[in-house]
Amino acid sequence: MIKTYHDVRRALLERTEIALLDVREEDVFAQAHPLFAANLPLHRIAADAPKRIPRLTTLVVVYDDGEDLAEPARQTLQALGYTQVTLLSGGLQGWRDAGGELFQDVNAPSKAFGELVEAQRHTPMLSAPEVQDLLARQADVVVLDARRFDEYHTMAIPGGISVPGAELVLRVGALAPDPRTQVIVNCAGRTRSIIGAQSLINADIPNPVCALRNGTIGWTLAGQTLQTGADRRFLPVSPAQQAQAATRARSVADRAGVQRATASDLARFQAGLSRTTYCFDVRTPEEFAAGHLPGFESAPGGQLVQETDMAMPVRGARVVLFDTDGVRASMSASWLAQMAWDVWVLDGVPQTDCSQTGGLPAPVAPNPHRYRRPYEGTDNAQEAMQAYLDWEYGLVAQLERDGTHGFWVL
Repeated sequence: MIKTYHDVRRALLERTEIALLDVREEDVFAQAHPLFAANLPLHRIAADAPKRIPRLTTLVVVYDDGEDLAEPARQTLQALGYTQVTLLSGGLQGWRDAGGELFQDVNAPSKAFGELVEAQRHTPMLSAPEVQDLLARQADVVVLDARRFDEYHTMAIPGGISVPGAELVLRVGALAPDPRTQVIVNCAGRTRSIIGAQSLINADIPNPVCALRNGTIGWTLAGQTLQTGADRRFLPVSPAQQAQAATRARSVADRAGVQRATASDLARFQAGLSRTTYCFDVRTPEEFAAGHLPGFESAPGGQLVQETDMAMPVRGARVVLFDTDGVRASMSASWLAQMAWDVWVLDGVPQTDCSQTGGLPAPVAPNPHRYRRPYEGTDNAQEAMQAYLDWEYGLVAQLERDGTHGFWVL
């Protein structure tokens, strides 16, 4: 059984479940792939497929670009018990020949969506020189870094505070209690700063909010110095601040059409055999390890929105999010809903039900074929960083040409 470009496109448009797998190494995958292709290299299938594609009857379409990897991948998946595994007709070249749009880099769906948000909402931005001037004048500003802590620790805006994306609405009241304080959200490039700043705007926080244009890349290209080894983290929040943030987040989620699930709904979802359900705990890894619900995986909300292709390769699946504060799951779900996911927030489950401990994924061994992101580390060539930004600027036009995304903007 072989699926054509048109078969895959139809499934994406109809939002029926499909996992389109690129089984090449990440470095070559990043050079060209369909928008909703998920990278699962052949040598990682046995270890990673059961978690990333949990339902054995999911339609899985496998391709390569002439490297003779697709057929061994199909056989490996079938040996694991998958019953609907097929090859993409003609592989990646077949997709090209049929006129299919090809995207570069990794996490392309989320990055394209972020550019669409900025284009439609005109998210306020300040340039690197403007932010540096504010900091030099000791203006009333706070810089919040929406990346993972390890990325922030590697290189950060001087004076910036680590507040990974899903934490922003929950924590901003403690970090900028004066509504006159200017809040600036940054990441390494564009996506997480756009989504982070727009999260605060969507949640109607009273402070002026903007994103740092082009993140640490823009800072570097402006000839400004980044700090290394920073360790400033977000502050605890008071019960009043949490309650206010929860009200704001629930309003955003409701406007985005996020659905609410009870424990009985969850049991029904998990027992079902005809639909894939991803269950994610969007709190910090430390909170997850200290106690989480059985059957849930750790996926801090900001990174989940950033890496949907990694976390949820089955396009058309159901997604259930959980937190213990009423903020992080609702805000993360609001973005997934706009990315055309069937997303639910689990309500009414007491924290005492978080009976399992540990469970964080083991570190993955270094991969010599890993794609080196132009925004990571401190030694990237300026030409590569500028080329990366130029690529991001063109993503909205690519989305329009592709036409399968279903994205919309609140």
